Amino acid sequence: MTDDRGLIFVDPAAYAEPDRWHAVAAELRAEGPVHLVQAPGRAPFWAVLGQPEVMEVEKSSDVFTNAPAPVVMADPPSPDAPALESPVNTLIQMDGEEHRAHRALVNDWFKPGAIKKLTDQVALQAKRSVDEMQAKGGSCDFAADVAMNYPLRVILDILGLPEEQFPKMLRLTQELFADGDPDFERVGEDEQKMAVIMDVIAMFTGLNAERRSHPTSDLATVIANGEIDGKPLEDMDTYGYYLIVATAGHDTTSNAVAGGMHALLQHPEQLAKLQADPSLIDSAADEIVRWVSPVKHFMRTAQQDYTLASGHSFTKGDWVLLSYQSANRDERVFTDPFTFDVTRPDADRHLGFGFGRHYCLGAHLARLEIRAIFRELLSRLDTIELAGPTLNTASMLVSGPKRMPVTYSFKG
Repeated sequence: MTDDRGLIFVDPAAYAEPDRWHAVAAELRAEGPVHLVQAPGRAPFWAVLGQPEVMEVEKSSDVFTNAPAPVVMADPPSPDAPALESPVNTLIQMDGEEHRAHRALVNDWFKPGAIKKLTDQVALQAKRSVDEMQAKGGSCDFAADVAMNYPLRVILDILGLPEEQFPKMLRLTQELFADGDPDFERVGEDEQKMAVIMDVIAMFTGLNAERRSHPTSDLATVIANGEIDGKPLEDMDTYGYYLIVATAGHDTTSNAVAGGMHALLQHPEQLAKLQADPSLIDSAADEIVRWVSPVKHFMRTAQQDYTLASGHSFTKGDWVLLSYQSANRDERVFTDPFTFDVTRPDADRHLGFGFGRHYCLGAHLARLEIRAIFRELLSRLDTIELAGPTLNTASMLVSGPKRMPVTYSFKG
C-alpha cells in the first residue's frame, strides 16, 4: 500500500475522528489483513489489521519482539540495535526472560482473586464520582469531570500516593500518552516524553523510600521491596513499575469509561437495556472495550523470517504495527462489528487488552472499574444526553473522548 490511506496509523488527528478512521481501516481490511505503510518522514512498516493475524503475532513473541521500538516513531533502529535508551525500563519494552521475571513480581497482585478483594474499594470511588456528578446540578463534562478522575483515584489509591498528587499525575499522563494533541502538549519541549518520565520519577521517589522503610499492604510496597532473582530492585527499576501502573493503569480505563458512555448516548436503546437489566453490565464491559479500543497499537520487530497462517510473509527486520482498533472490528470474527450491542455474545473475543504473553496486566482491574462506575451511575440516573460536540484525543497510542458535555437528571 503506497497511497495516503496508511496515514491513519501515523497521524494523531486521524484517531480523533474514529468514524472516519474505521471507514478507512474497513476498506483496507477488505483488501487483506496486512498492509505496507509508507508515510513521508517515517520508516515503512506493516500494519496488521485482522484479529487472527494480530493474535498470531502476539503469540509468536519470541519472533516478534517489543524491542527495539514498541510504539510508532519516526525512525526506529534496526532489529539488531539495542533497545531505545530510556531512564526507566517498563514491561512494554521488555521481552523474553526479562519480561517474565519482571511481570511475575506484580502478577499476583493483578490476578482475579486479588482484584476481587478491591471490589468495595473501587465501588466507593465509583460512588464518590457519581456523587460529585450529581452535585454539579445537571450538567458537566463527563470525560473531564468523571471519566478522567475516577480511575486515576482508584489506581493511585491502590499505589498509596497522597491525593494531593492526583491532579499532577493526571496532567503527566495526558502529556505522556497524548503528545500529539495540542491540548496536552508541553509547548516548547522537544523531548516531552523524557521530561514527563523524569517528573514521574520525582513524584514517586519519596513514596518508594517510605515503603522500604515502612511497608504497608499497598501495591507500592510490593514494588519498592521487590526482588528479581533474589536481588532487590534498583530504584530505576521500581520507577518503571510506577510509571506503567500509574499512567497506563488509569488512562486506558478513563478512555474506556468516557467512550462507553458516548456509545450509550449514541445508542439510547442500549442504555435503556442496561438500566432495565443491570446484570447486563458485566458483559457490556467487554463490548465497551471492544468498541472504544483505548490502546490503538503496539509495534513489534521481526527477529527472523516468518509466514502467517493467512499467507503474508515477514522478513527479518520488518517493523510491524498491531492495530487493536482495527482487529476489534474484524468482520471475519465479529457479527455486525459496527453495531454497538451490550448483549453481544462474542464481545469477549476482543483484543482491547492485547493477547498472549503481553496481555494487559491490569485487565481484570479495568473490567472491575468499568462495571462499578456504570452500575453506580445507571442505577441513579433518570435522564442523560449529549449537550454539545464530543472531542476526542489526538493520539496514536491511547485515545478516546477528552471533552463530552452532557446534561442529566438523577432519580428522586
